Formats: sequence, C-alpha cells, structure tokens
Amino acid sequence: MPNVYSLSVSARMVLDMHSLNNEGGEGNQIQTRMVDIVDAAGNLHNVNAISGDMLKHILAEHFWRLALDCGLPLCAGCQAFNANRIGADSVFAAQVEDKDVTDAALIDEMLLRCALDDIAGNLVTGKGRSLPRKSVVEFGWVLGLPERTTTDSYFHVKYASERSGAKRAEDASEEQRASNVQQAIFHRPASSGTYALVASIEAARIGFNDISQTYVISPEERQERYSILLEALLYTFLQFNGAMRGTQAPHVLGGEGVVAASYGPTPAPTISPVNDGYREEIDQIIAALEPLRPGAVERWQFDALSGLTTIMQYLAQETSPFTLSYRGAR
Repeated sequence: MPNVYSLSVSARMVLDMHSLNNEGGEGNQIQTRMVDIVDAAGNLHNVNAISGDMLKHILAEHFWRLALDCGLPLCAGCQAFNANRIGADSVFAAQVEDKDVTDAALIDEMLLRCALDDIAGNLVTGKGRSLPRKSVVEFGWVLGLPERTTTDSYFHVKYASERSGAKRAEDASEEQRASNVQQAIFHRPASSGTYALVASIEAARIGFNDISQTYVISPEERQERYSILLEALLYTFLQFNGAMRGTQAPHVLGGEGVVAASYGPTPAPTISPVNDGYREEIDQIIAALEPLRPGAVERWQFDALSGLTTIMQYLAQETSPFTLSYRGAR
C-alpha cells in the first residue's frame, strides 16, 4: 500500500448564482467578498472570492459528522461542534492550567482525545501558554478567475400580508422597527463564474506530536483518520456550504484539476489554477523532480467531479499515511 507523505489539489470549479461568503451589510445591502489579485502577466484584478477559512470550516463539519459515525475520539467541545473545540473541554482545560503538565504532554493529550483537533489544529491558551497545534489540512482562498466571474445585486422584498393603514402605522413605531417585523426591501448579491482552488494535506503529520517528534496514536488509528480526512475533503467539493444556501444554493456545473501525492519527504506540488497552464506546470515540476526522487510524486487529472470522486476513493481506500523517521525511532 503506497504511503502518502503529502497530497495536494489544484482545481477549478464552476459555480453559478451563489453568495457563499460575504463581508457584511450596509443598510439593506449585503456586501459580497471581493479581493485584489495579480494574474500571471502581472495585471491587477478585483474578483469575487471565498475565504480559505470557509472551506476549512466546511471540511471540519464533514469530518466531524464522519468521525461521529465511525466512532473516532472527539473532545467534549468537538462532540458538540463547538468553535473552540478542545478549548471548550473542561478536563483538558484543567490540564492546561496545571503548571506541572508540559507542552508536549498537552499536545499528546489533544491528539489522543480528539481526531478533529489533530486534523484541523488549534491554539491552546491559558496560564501563560500559547501552544499551537498546526493544522494538517490547508486551504487557500477560492478566487474568481478574472474576466470569467461576475457579481450583481438583486432586489428582494420581505412581504407583509397585512398592509392596512393601522398596521402600517403600528409597524412604523420605533419598537416594531427595532424588531424587524415590518415589510422591507433588501438587496442580495449573487456571483457566477469559474473559481480557482488550492488545498493540501500533510498526511505524515496525522497523530504526530511536533514537540516530542513522536507519534501518539497507533498506525491503525492514523489510517482511519487519514481515510476519513480524504473523504471529508471530497465532500467539501461535492457540497459547497456557506452563507445564504437556503435560497441561493450554488449551481455547481462541474470541476477540473489535478490531484498530486508524494510518497516520501517531498511536497506534493501545487500551482494556482488562476494560471491557465497550471496542469502543464505541475507536470513539468514532477518531471524535474524525478532525477532527485524517482517515483516520489504521482498525479491524477480530472475533468469532472465524478473523476475527482474516483481519485479520492482510490486514495482513501488504497493508500496510507507516510510514517516520519522521528527522534528515537529504530
């Protein structure tokens, strides 16, 4: 069974009429998220975007549901999908306050107690501590391709069935206006286009304590967390969660891209799909790496989400996480 050190996804997704990530509101106008980017030719563009925080939250939710279903260990905070995760676990919090418990021992306890904190990382604070657990999975911003994404604002009305003069006068009162029960108009954005996405997984670090440089959980537990993580990553592509899905769930027209996996201490290459030649560039990198690390990197190309599903199914069932040669290993 091949042992995956790291895995990367460089992909393009076509999403129509979505409002998954917004900045907030000004009056009755919702402001969608826009960012400035530079293309491969050095030209500046302002494009619609979805933050990497949003995608990581989507993955964490899928992983959480799978972990519950498969019986993986979760801390008290993660059992309730609390945003503070293990920080909301009173037993762990007591250990953080104990000066006799070392930082390495705290990370051990985190990895043993919670698969989600292992995968998604966390920052442990308290009693003068600021102890990070770096995330195993990483996402970049999802960027709209210049000239291939558009955003517009659309008029909406919250309709009130009773519009008599007495009712309008009642709704105009300060108390009623504050409770937002009257009829109102508002504007919501919707964006459509082709989006570039990058993600990576440091599979070798699953269950690994970066302070003590040792694995805390068994190979069998690492395998289970790894397989569920890849399944959760796939579901992140298949179900783009986010804001305003109740009435503006995105139309997902499809996706294309490259999945790369490395089988030794070589990073799986990632090139932004904002660049039209991203697939060719990844192939050239792998070819150039071959004399240095023969067979160290493999890649699969997909032209539809069904192809991505097949690739991720294979990786989840037919590969395992690489084991680092850590201090004290024999």
